[in-house]
This record gives sequence, C-alpha cells and structure tokens, in this order.
Amino acid sequence: MAEPSKVIHVRNVGHEISENDLLQLFQPFGVITKLVMLRAKNQALLQMQDIPSAINALQFYTNVQPTIRGRNVYVQFSSHQELTTMDQNSQGRGDEPNRILLVTIHHMLYPITVEVLHQVFSPHGFVEKIVTFQKSAGFQALIQYQLRQSAVAARTSLQGRNIYDGCCQLDIQFSNLDELQVNYNNDRSRDFTNPHLPSEQKGRSSQAGYGDVGVAYPQMANAAAIAAAFGGGLPPGISGTNDRCTVLVSNLNPDRVDEDNLFNLFSLYGNIVRIKLLHNKPDHALVQMGDGFQAELAVHFLKGAMLFGKRLEVNFSKHPNITQGPDTHEYINSNLNRFNRNAAKNYRYCCSPTKMIHISTLPQDITEEEIVSHLEEHGTIVNTKLFEMNGKKQALVMFETEEQATEALVCKHASSLAGSIIRISFSQLQSIRETS
Repeated sequence: MAEPSKVIHVRNVGHEISENDLLQLFQPFGVITKLVMLRAKNQALLQMQDIPSAINALQFYTNVQPTIRGRNVYVQFSSHQELTTMDQNSQGRGDEPNRILLVTIHHMLYPITVEVLHQVFSPHGFVEKIVTFQKSAGFQALIQYQLRQSAVAARTSLQGRNIYDGCCQLDIQFSNLDELQVNYNNDRSRDFTNPHLPSEQKGRSSQAGYGDVGVAYPQMANAAAIAAAFGGGLPPGISGTNDRCTVLVSNLNPDRVDEDNLFNLFSLYGNIVRIKLLHNKPDHALVQMGDGFQAELAVHFLKGAMLFGKRLEVNFSKHPNITQGPDTHEYINSNLNRFNRNAAKNYRYCCSPTKMIHISTLPQDITEEEIVSHLEEHGTIVNTKLFEMNGKKQALVMFETEEQATEALVCKHASSLAGSIIRISFSQLQSIRETS
C-alpha cells in the first residue's frame, strides 16, 4: 500500500459514473473537499478532509469491493498529498468564521435527524443545507447558513449545549468548505432551498435486487449504508466478507416458537427472504437473510441468546438458500422488513439482546400503563419511559433479564397496540435516565 494521503485515486471509472456516484461512495467516511474526474483515463482523484478519513475509506474498501452501477471500481492512495487544481485557500479554517458549521454530537442517546438539527439551528438564521454522517469521532453534521453572521451567532449560543436533557452535546467548529453539495432530501441530508430533490438516487432504491425471488443478492450492495452506520469500519468480530445468506438456528423451544417469532428477532439484523421450520428436527429452523453481511450480523449477535427457556445455537447453514415450498414462510415482500428504509440507522442499532427495548410508531395518546399491560406477560418490567421524538411518541421499557426483553420483542414486535402497529428493537442504553 502506498504512503497514506488525503487524496484517493479511483480507477475503472466508466463514462456512466457521475461525480455524485463517487461522492456517495466516499461521503460516509467524512467530508470530501475536492473531486477531479480524469475522464480520458477513466479515473478520478478525490481529496478527503483529513488522512484518517481516507485511511478509513481504503480499509473499508479492501474488505468490500466497491461497485458503482454494477461496475467494480478500484481505489488506492494517490501519490499526490494534496490536489492543487482548485481553490487554494479552502484549507483548515477551524476558527475563522464561515457560514458553514461542522457539528459533532457527543453522548448521542437518541437518534438525531436533519429535522432535529434544523429545529436547533434555524432560530439563529436561515439554514440553507444540512448534511449528516457517521464518523469514528461520532455523529457529525455540516450546517450551511445563508449568512456568515448567523453561523457565528449559532456557534456562540449553542457551543457545548445539550440538545436533550443530559445528552446529545454539541461541539461546533467552523467548516473550511465553501458550499455543501446536497443531492437528496431525506433524514440524512436536506437542501432547504430546493424542496424538489429526490429522496434517493433513481435506480438505486434500497429494494434493488429484492424484486425477483431467488436472485443472487449483490453482496454488499449496501456498502455505503454499512460504512455510514459504523463510521467507516466494521463492528468488532464482523469480517464483512461472508457470502453465505442462510442461517441454521437450533435448540429452539418447538412448543413456543413459530416463523413470525423468528422473523421478529432476525429482522433486527437484515431483511428476511424466507424461513423454514424443520419438521424432522422440530427444534431447528433455517432463516435466509438478504445478504451475507446481514447473515453474519445475525450469527454474531444472536449466538447464545436465550429465548423461551432455551439457549439458541446460531450458525451458517450449508444450504446457500432455502427452496420455496409449502412449508416455507415468505417474507421477501413483507413491509415489516426493516432494512428497506434507513438502512444505515438500522445497522447502527444492531446489538446482542439487551434488557431494554425501544418501542416506536406508538399512538399519540398512548399511556405508560397501556404499554405495561401490553408487555407485562413476558416478564418483570423494572422501568419505563415515554418520550416524544420529532413529534412522534416512543418508549423505553426495561425488563429484569435479557431473556424477558427478547420474548417481549419476539412476541410483540409488529403487534397492534391501541390501533397502531408498533415497532420494537433492543436499546443499547444501560439505564433509563429520569428527566425532570
């Protein structure tokens, strides 16, 4: 490998590949300050804001083959340490006032979206654009004001403050960029001056490859989402190179488990294609995931989990996929699959079962009592907290053991509570903070 540099050299960049495609590939790893397309050579040079971002990107793409529009591209450090083709003075301002702020959020206990940031920053002036991304430093956002004095006022007023009581602390610097490029209006980026942008790239919908049953899933087509979720690396113990999509689960409790229970648990780690309970071995089941990375997350995080009084064994199956038949349950087109939307956010929340569950899509007028009575058959509830996020009701419920929380999730995810279909996942919070 060449000496590390902020500048990344990309080869096999076909004429159908746009600048935006390349930005999409590298944006999860940090801010891109310059991009030069060498069309005649089918190459490109791209400069990251700093060397660690470039190293993260290249380490990630040594494990995961980057592809754009079905074409493999090849990346390496450039022999240039700096691209000098464009604006020379865009280097490190840090403290020199600029209308674009770089915001890092520490102690992020609740998800922060573009809407939340807009509510926090818009009282100080007209916010034109917001871009968010996950870095090894944590969650970061770039916020572009129309006027420089608005950015100065916002930084003076908000530096070091918490968005929510006791968490989500703001650390604000001036960015050295001159203009943010926003291609999509969604939870992660927004151009408030151009409401007509699409929410995602045409032809790159997150359901790509899910239409035909039995298609070979493009391994890691979701590389950008995975990189965004894990700050450019991978969680410890995950190789990112597994291509086996089917998982064998054994030591199940055959009297209590069914396909939908297993779907509710395994869908935390990826999209489910189909599930089959084995009649000749009633405590065994096969679960086919959307791709090998999702299957690896499930095996990693669910090994040894307790469910219905049994400790689960979870391993890769020798079968590449499950043949569709009268005894298989199909989930490929289920709208309950979690990873068709907000894939990066869902990857970020992957963890082993915990004692605490997070419930969302609750009715606005729900009470803690109704939540408790809906869940208490599954175990001892130690604590609950109802709160509002972006105007929507959500709850945290803490059980005495991981097994009780797992049973509640497995039995009550996608159940109806007071007329709403609720969504349950594990929370990585250790305790419920009492807020005044």
